[in-house]
Amino acid sequence: MKLIVGLGNPEAKYAGTRHNIGFEVVDHLARLHGGSFASGRGNYQFAKITCPGGPLLLVKPMTYMNLSGQAVVAAMNFYKFTREQLLVVCDDVNIPLGSIRIRAKGSAGGQNGLKNIILNLGSEEFARLRVGVGQERMPASLSSFVLSKFGEEERPTVDRVVGVCHDAVLAFAAKGVEYAMTAFNQAGI
Repeated sequence: MKLIVGLGNPEAKYAGTRHNIGFEVVDHLARLHGGSFASGRGNYQFAKITCPGGPLLLVKPMTYMNLSGQAVVAAMNFYKFTREQLLVVCDDVNIPLGSIRIRAKGSAGGQNGLKNIILNLGSEEFARLRVGVGQERMPASLSSFVLSKFGEEERPTVDRVVGVCHDAVLAFAAKGVEYAMTAFNQAGI
């Protein structure tokens, strides 16, 4: 079993925002594979699904982005996951909208949810799938930008990239992070 954590903020007012793309990805996985979210043994929601890559535990932290690590560690401890079984899905303003990057490990790169997970795990050694939400010119207020909703003209690109993320998660589950990186970190995704 693999643990797939989608990062976001729990209130309805954050639905459809750039910061909540991780929630969109795990919601999409649950919807396509017959899962439904319930409260976990910690400040998170979870859904168990079975897909071609094997069983997955999908998790959405209910701690808000900046404290995501608390929920991730609670889920990992309860279900006895290792860091090698973890994939975190999050937004990245430094990647163009519609692109993704998978990494086996690395720094937070300014993403506060990743920063808190690294702090709580005491390690940067876990896989992450970064979903591009950036634009050619970044606005003056980064926090306002990531908490803004995708525009109507952006929605088709977002929906397409959520589908690509679905496939990337299944590749990670079936064949590991190195395979998923090779298959999905190419130009033109």
